[in-house]
Order: sequence, then structure tokens, then C-alpha cells
Amino acid sequence: MTTTTTDVSATATAPRDGFWTSYGRAWVRTPGSALYLLAVFVLAMASLVVLASLFWTGVGLLVVLIGLPILAGTLIAARGFGFADRGLLRLTGLPEVDEPEWNRDRPGSDGFWMTLTRPLRNAHYWIYLVHGMIVSPIISIVSFVLTTVWLSVGLGGLTYWFWGALTPRGDGAEWGGYVADALPWMFGGWSSWGVEVVLYLVAGIVFTITMPWVLGGLARGHHAVASGMLGRWKSDDLAAEVRAEASARASAVQAEDVALRRLERDIHDGPQQRLVRLQLDLAALERRAESGDADAAAELAREARGHAKAALDELRALSSGVAPPLLQDRGLAAALGAIAAGTPLVVHTDIDPAIDRFTSPEVARTVYFVVAELLTNVVKHSGATAVTLKAVLRPSVSGAPSMLDVWVVDNGRGGASFAPGHGLEGLRERVAGLRGMLVVDSPAGGPTSVGAHVPLTAAAS
Repeated sequence: MTTTTTDVSATATAPRDGFWTSYGRAWVRTPGSALYLLAVFVLAMASLVVLASLFWTGVGLLVVLIGLPILAGTLIAARGFGFADRGLLRLTGLPEVDEPEWNRDRPGSDGFWMTLTRPLRNAHYWIYLVHGMIVSPIISIVSFVLTTVWLSVGLGGLTYWFWGALTPRGDGAEWGGYVADALPWMFGGWSSWGVEVVLYLVAGIVFTITMPWVLGGLARGHHAVASGMLGRWKSDDLAAEVRAEASARASAVQAEDVALRRLERDIHDGPQQRLVRLQLDLAALERRAESGDADAAAELAREARGHAKAALDELRALSSGVAPPLLQDRGLAAALGAIAAGTPLVVHTDIDPAIDRFTSPEVARTVYFVVAELLTNVVKHSGATAVTLKAVLRPSVSGAPSMLDVWVVDNGRGGASFAPGHGLEGLRERVAGLRGMLVVDSPAGGPTSVGAHVPLTAAAS
């Protein structure tokens, strides 16, 4: 019996605790909501005046074409007012309204007319104009009136006993006397001043108690309107995805073009020259053999063999940057380990063997090439004595791997940076082709840290 009573009491008090906790949180947000509701009214009136003036001026001047840039400027101004509204909403403590996608044009569409008409072709700008010129002024007037009523009655009613005594009073015909005469059973024998103080106090208590709900509800109403009109749409994510995909493809094409030109130059300056020299040596060897000069022929044969070996080594080195057999046969982890083992420096490796299960062939080839280039740069330019190579998987919120993070850190002199036409810039474009990111941190004096972060879904998208 005792246990049952205790359980019932605990159950009964739980909602009361929840109510007071919720009510306390509402009171914490009330000052910010009040400040927002008062400030947004001023903002709404300013946006109404500015946007209406600019919009109708632009419409009237469309016949002489000057109205087109005025309309574009009006839409940009509407975006500014909407941005200010979303910024003021942070005072309420409500969730932040996400930024829309303002540029839905494909990369490269940056001509004069495309830039000028971009606001005219984006529905967000027009929605912001409607919000700033019509919707926001209407709801701001209503919320401003209710806010001022609740603040004035609530705060004024609670303090009327103080400031009311300082105001001039009449000849005894104050409204408190009329109320006392009309309700003798309640205020019989009361003075006019006493009736006024009590009624103001009661009104102040009621309005103060309900203030968090009223002001909070008004703020949530503004937030709901802003979320629908000033926030991000589902189509914005698709547009951003399309733009990111187009940008990644452009970066990939540019990176591949640079890589092919470099490969062409390396083949021309390396193996091709050696093969030409080999051809000349073989022709000379043929002449020496016909003349019977065995010693000279043997010497030429040794030189030709050396040139053939050097040409073969250079071709292997070049092919390793394009499609290394080890990467295809044993996977990325083994290929990165082989690069580290072949580097003429002390290389500490931390390679997650699970990367082979989650990386696509496109990601694996790009990461292999990037790491090979980075280690080559360390050997040639950094003056380092040791390098750390780390390749790990980054889990997503759901726990499944979503990113491949590769770091190459050396203890060299530092000073590495992105520069047009240089190696790091080309590597950044290669990684961007997979919608990834290359980060360089290389202060003067070292150490240098280069990180490649590639989404594992890059190839699939």
C-alpha cells in the first residue's frame, strides 16, 4: 500500500516538475523575444518603405531598361533585409534559419548579363521581396501591438503603486471610484486609489504570468514564417549538389589535363630521349659489327644496354603515377606502404587496412598519386629527415565510414604553399575532382602538414 502511494505521488509530481522547467526556460527566452519583436517592427517598417519605393520605381522605368538594374538592386536589398531578420531571430533562442542557395548558375556562368539578372532568375530573391514588402510588415504590426500591450500592462500594472502616485490626480472622480460604486460588494468602502492599485496589480500579474507564452508564441510565429520564406528549400540542396558536382568535374578535367601534359613532357624529356640515343647506339653497333671491331661493338652494346635499362626505369616510374600494378593487385593500403618503403627517408606509417574495403578505384588512384607526389616533394624540397604517413577512415554520424583522411607530415624547413602552376595546386585540383579538400599547414621553419580529405561517396556521385 505504501509503495503504491509513493509511486502515485512520484508520477503526479513529474508533470509539475516538467511544467515548471519548461516555464522557466520560456522565461529565459522572454527578454530576447521581446527585444526581437520590438526591433523587427522597426526593421519591417524600414524594409516596407525602401523596398516599395525601389520596386515601383524599377517597374516604372522598365521601358527605358534602367529599371532592370533597379529591380535587381531591389531584390538584393530585400535579401539584405531578410538576412537582418534572420540575424535578429537569434535573439529568441530558436533554431537558426538556414541560408538559401543564392547562386544556382553553373560554374563559368559569370558574364555581365548573367550576373545582373541572377537575382531576377532566383525565386529566393522574389520571396524575400514579398516577405520584406508585404508579409513582414503585416505580422510585425500585429506582434508589435501585442508585445507593447503585454509589456506595458504587465510591467506597468506591477509598478503602478509607485509611479501612479507620482501622476497628477483629479478631483475624486477617478475611474477607481466608478468601479467601487459599481461593485460595492467587492470594493465597498475602498478609496478610488486603492481600487486602481489592486486592479492594476491583478492585471499586471496576469499579463506577466502569461508573458512568456504570448511573446514566445509571437516569436515562434515569426520564426515559422522566416523558416518558410527566408530559409533553405529542399531544392537548394539539390542545386548545391549539382554545382559541387560540376565544379568537381571541372577540377578533375583540369587536373587530368595538367597531368597528361606533364606525363607527355616527362616522356619526351626522359624515355624518348634515351630511346633515340639507344637507336643511334644500335646503328653504330651494327656498323662496328660489320667492320669486325669486336671491342668497340661490345662497348657500344654495354652503353645501349644501360640506356635501355634507364629508359625502362623511367617508364616504370612514370607508369607508377598513372596506374601502379601493386595498387590494382593488392589495394591502396599495400600500395601506400610500398611508397613509404621506397622513400629514401625514415617514414612512419599509420595505415588503416580497412581503407581497401571502402575506397573506390577512382579514390584509390587519386590518393596514391597524391601521396606519391607529396613524398617526392618532401625528398626534393623540404630538407626533412623523417616523415609520417597516416591514412584513416572517418566515421559519419551513423557510424559508417564517410571520409578518407590522409596526412603527410614532415620535419623539414616548411614554407610550402599553393601557387598557380606548381605541384601542390595540381594536387589540390586532383582532390577537388573527387569533391575532396587538400589542406596545407607549413609555417616557416616547419613542420609541414598536408592533409587530403576525400569523401568515400565521391566516385559514386
